[in-house]
Amino acid sequence: MEEDTRNLMDEYKGLSNEEVKACLDKKRNSLEIAIENVSHDFNAGTIVRNANNFNAAKVHIVGRHKYNRRGAMCTDKYLEICYWDSIEEFLKDQRERGREVVAIECNVPGCRPLGEKEFKAETTLLLGGESDGLTPEILEGVDDIRFIENFGSTRSVNVGVASGIAMYEWARQIVINQK
Repeated sequence: MEEDTRNLMDEYKGLSNEEVKACLDKKRNSLEIAIENVSHDFNAGTIVRNANNFNAAKVHIVGRHKYNRRGAMCTDKYLEICYWDSIEEFLKDQRERGREVVAIECNVPGCRPLGEKEFKAETTLLLGGESDGLTPEILEGVDDIRFIENFGSTRSVNVGVASGIAMYEWARQIVINQK
């Protein structure tokens, strides 16, 4: 038998991509991730990879649809990715499904620390691009805006890193502390 060289946990080695996705579907978390205005494809790929790592239910890509699948390390094959041409349709979907949309954005007046957030299980974390951040249009429709506290000289962490930090904080509260 040929060795499975994919970056998979041992329990998934030797399974087809479809079988891996089916196994993950059985234990999906309720967390969803959305990205808007992400101009660096590698960052979008990193966010998709992080979403897979936390077994998020979906990744929503609002607006520009291209991203670097190489950065995702093929993890896009193991979760659902939804594409939205308009902010309005994305937000309508979120409202209809009773989801709380929490933007992770440091450059917005009134944003509050991520460490003080009490997450709901039905949360969608929304992340924006490195330089432009989230558009004012989408920020008007979110339920909450949080920033990641930092202690160095730069005002923010890379958006791919920010996604992992925010996903972990949600998982710590909703998944880890509920076991």
